[in-house]
Amino acid sequence: MYNKMSKKAEEFISHDEILETLTYAQKNKSNKELIDEILKKAATYKGLDHREAAVLLECDLPEENARIEELAKEIKQKFYGNRIVMFAPLYLSNYCVNGCVYCPYHYENKTIARKKLTQEEIKKEVIALQDMGHKRLALETGEDPINSPIEYVLESIKTIYSIHHKNGAIRRVNVNIAATTVENYKRLKDAGIGTYILFQETYNKENYEKLHPKGPKHNYAYHTEAMDRAMEAGLDDVGIGVLFGLNTYKYDFVGLLMHAEHLEAAMGCGPHTISLPRIRAADDINPEDFKDAINDDIFAKITAVTRISAPYAGMIISTRETQKSRERVLELGVSQISGASSTSVGGYAEKEEENSAQFDVEDTRTLDEVVHWLLSLGHVPSFCTACYREGRTGDRFMSLVKNGQIANICQPNALMTLKEYLEDYASEETKALGEHVIAQEMQRIPNEKVKEKAQDYLDKLHAGKRDFRF
Repeated sequence: MYNKMSKKAEEFISHDEILETLTYAQKNKSNKELIDEILKKAATYKGLDHREAAVLLECDLPEENARIEELAKEIKQKFYGNRIVMFAPLYLSNYCVNGCVYCPYHYENKTIARKKLTQEEIKKEVIALQDMGHKRLALETGEDPINSPIEYVLESIKTIYSIHHKNGAIRRVNVNIAATTVENYKRLKDAGIGTYILFQETYNKENYEKLHPKGPKHNYAYHTEAMDRAMEAGLDDVGIGVLFGLNTYKYDFVGLLMHAEHLEAAMGCGPHTISLPRIRAADDINPEDFKDAINDDIFAKITAVTRISAPYAGMIISTRETQKSRERVLELGVSQISGASSTSVGGYAEKEEENSAQFDVEDTRTLDEVVHWLLSLGHVPSFCTACYREGRTGDRFMSLVKNGQIANICQPNALMTLKEYLEDYASEETKALGEHVIAQEMQRIPNEKVKEKAQDYLDKLHAGKRDFRF
């Protein structure tokens, strides 16, 4: 039985409801009248339910598909403008007790180099990331109660926040670790994490259990209900996602939106972020073994329809994607990307001779190259962490997005953090382009008092002071 208010995984992610939705969408893929009606609703900027979104994803009418893309661009611009938040993953350990067949960390893999960072090694990694210009990290670790217990994660977070090197500081640590208890989520909250991230991988229970044959992750309900426990523990910002290619993309797309609807209905706030990764090659993993891999056109459409359906959520694309693929989806809804990422344990301070990577990186450019590229495309690279540090999380952040006040907060904060990057880390070419973009973008701040204060902060940043925020 489908019930988005239920706390049971198989009720808020109902297999029967997904199948009925897919049948309905297939039946109406050429129904111009219905599609027009759905697009009119979407144009009110209040989102769509999973069934309406499925119809748009299935739509085979060229004119309507063009309208879907244009509306996605419009919604992205309205809520997030041309800001693109920058982050980097930091892999702490690749020891794992799970048997996930799509991940090289699975415990049966004897060819990958196993490693766990010491606190001293973490310091070196963080300094290397700070020296690039990063301010926001996403912690990653395999699930292993002996090698990566929650105490190790908490100690690592404390270490990361303590490191100040030159003008560098990590101001927000997001955490992507295995599903855990309410008590452990409370400990993560007390440690000051930003967003708790956990990908579902696939919402099809039968497929999920086959893909996770052994280990704690085999428990579909415990994994799927993790976000409820995290939010019960007080973690306002949670990030969901699937790994496209493990199951049919249409099924997982519907499941992903049902999960977002459930969090909004049952927990009072939808996901802070939605990630859209695709399966990639890795040690012991061949993506061609997964028959449900999706092409760039489908990926772009998923991005556009997700943006239309969940207008308030941040959308994340990582360096799994090529430069060409990332460029295409940036304007369709993406608001966060990683840059200069290493998916190896200890891959920043020094290049690993032994392979410990979780997947192959497709976009291998430096952070400065990525920043310059974004600027040249008309985007504003943002290293902002202000909302998290000002307590604007969960429904408080969402209310800002919904009432349009984000333009008076996020825009100046983005420009100030970009200014910090230009002053401390950018190449001369990137700095010149960035200063030009800042001058242009300052004129777009609607509130004159905010604009005046932002200019004062920019001048102080140029004079050597750091870390201003609205």
